[in-house]
Amino acid sequence: MIGFLKGKILSLTPDTALIETASGVGFEVLVTGTAYNALAGKREGEVFTYLQVREDGVSLFGFSSVEEKEMFLKLVSVSGVGPKMGIAVLSGMNAGEVATAIAMNDVKRLSTVKGMGKKTAERIILELREKVSANISASSAAGESVPVRISSGDEDAVVALMTLGFTRAESAKAISRAKDAGAKDIEEIIRLALQGM
Repeated sequence: MIGFLKGKILSLTPDTALIETASGVGFEVLVTGTAYNALAGKREGEVFTYLQVREDGVSLFGFSSVEEKEMFLKLVSVSGVGPKMGIAVLSGMNAGEVATAIAMNDVKRLSTVKGMGKKTAERIILELREKVSANISASSAAGESVPVRISSGDEDAVVALMTLGFTRAESAKAISRAKDAGAKDIEEIIRLALQGM
């Protein structure tokens, strides 16, 4: 499986990057908006990738970071959400915004993604919140200690960060630091917490 590409950027559009690796092979990659922004204006670049093999062809999807790729994999694990919809979601919002929308049950925000209806947005929230709950249970069962107390109001921020792949302890510490820095609402708390990760 191709998990990462680095090389010369031969062409770049908001949807697709053509990257020539050191071996001289050019890979066409369908990219998220964040990956496009990271590559724009550069002669060389890198993307984390997901390879989809189907009967009708092979597609390669590109992401700006491991966290963005992990969010993509969570999205495509939802029934009825394919890779192209996953890319559309991550082109309309960054991974942190997707995590926040899921944590806040913000169906309206997810529904702003082109091609996504209300039912699909509801399914994403339902299925991914359940996975996050399972991660929380697994962390507790493993005896992971959380040195920072989190208020019930901050629990949504913890869930959002855990959706991005951080542990409960890492999330709690980052949220505490963000609040100490003056963050008040959940979006600001998550943004500052991610900057401090």
